[in-house]
Amino acid sequence: MTQRCKLIKCGKMYDGIHDELQDNMEILIEGNRITGVGKNLNCPTDTEIIDLTNTTVTPGLIDAHVHLQHFDWRERPKEIVYGSPSWKAMAFLYNARKGLRRGFTTMRHVGSATFDDYGGISAKRLINLGYFEGARLVVLPYYHCAVGSHGDHSQLIASNPPLSKAYAAMSPTQGSGVDFFRNSVREQVKYGADFIKIMATGGFSTPNDTPDDQQLSDEEMQAIIETAHQLNKKVTAHVYGADLMKKLILMGIDGMEHGSLITEEVVRMMEERNVYLVPTFCPYDEIIRLDEENLAKKTPEFQAKLREYAERLIAGRKTIVNSKIKLGYGTDFVSVHNSYDCGYEYSSWMLSGMDPFRALKAATSVNAEILEMPDIGKIEVGKLADIAAWERDLLTDDKALLDCAFVMKDGVVYPTEKTE
Repeated sequence: MTQRCKLIKCGKMYDGIHDELQDNMEILIEGNRITGVGKNLNCPTDTEIIDLTNTTVTPGLIDAHVHLQHFDWRERPKEIVYGSPSWKAMAFLYNARKGLRRGFTTMRHVGSATFDDYGGISAKRLINLGYFEGARLVVLPYYHCAVGSHGDHSQLIASNPPLSKAYAAMSPTQGSGVDFFRNSVREQVKYGADFIKIMATGGFSTPNDTPDDQQLSDEEMQAIIETAHQLNKKVTAHVYGADLMKKLILMGIDGMEHGSLITEEVVRMMEERNVYLVPTFCPYDEIIRLDEENLAKKTPEFQAKLREYAERLIAGRKTIVNSKIKLGYGTDFVSVHNSYDCGYEYSSWMLSGMDPFRALKAATSVNAEILEMPDIGKIEVGKLADIAAWERDLLTDDKALLDCAFVMKDGVVYPTEKTE
């Protein structure tokens, strides 16, 4: 049976390409593809009309940095330790559905904890087959990390060494040595990883490291990058400090996550080599703008490190905003907000002085490039019909992406939910 065409009538439209909102545009959709963009389009007489004239229409948004294996940020440590692989697979499906209903039609899961299994790959396949409603998923099952590092979540139960060791032994990507990491990259690709990630430094939420600590050897990181590239997979890294960012750039890394302690020297290197950065502003906002109420919701270790690094975080944020780095949009919600509340990151960008069109482009066409998905991220003839619409003013309202008025993925319209 032939599907009816759909014609979306826009109030304003951002196409993911140009730094402007176009008035009174129309989008013609046949099946799951955009077949026309313009004004007063010709379409079949039985075309379904979708009236979005009271909204701003955008491409379906893309979040390039999420962790989808948790249901509730308040219960995250318990879920990591006590949640079964089946529990975590269900969390992927739950978060993908909630994210889609908030206007994010694609989400990139950037790795799971030490013992989370491969539920994300199964969730991705089930959504693609149409068994479950959800955002299109890009998945890395496990990130590569050292024992006792920021990525080693068995340290949550380190007070019980036998149990902690048993949990740590379940990870196929946590270990030591060049040969180990070469093989673990191959194994991740074998089981369906879309990309590879290195946990290069410590972090803010773990108790026994700092964001400046290098946690894998140079040789191990180089081996991961080389092996992934041999298998035609891109590599990103969890990294904060400038010194290690420079090393990774020279090793041939494709992109980096966070980069919160970046310097002008690193910015120049990234700009010259077209290395992308997904800066994940939101998790550090409580110290950037000194929000004591939300800061108090974080763990004691997280709070202490944010206060210790406040000056460098503020300087790094300013450096990123003023740079010409290829910036991707990603949230990294592991505290204060849930993984599907992706619109909060837009507020962080806006309140940091970022141009709204740069933020919108990051969440659409730039992220599509980072994810190597050329069929999404733009409202353009031939692209997949991933569309979202927003009632609030995207150029002046930093909370605009918390209220999705309409969402379509692959030509199918789904219910929407507002972020509370």
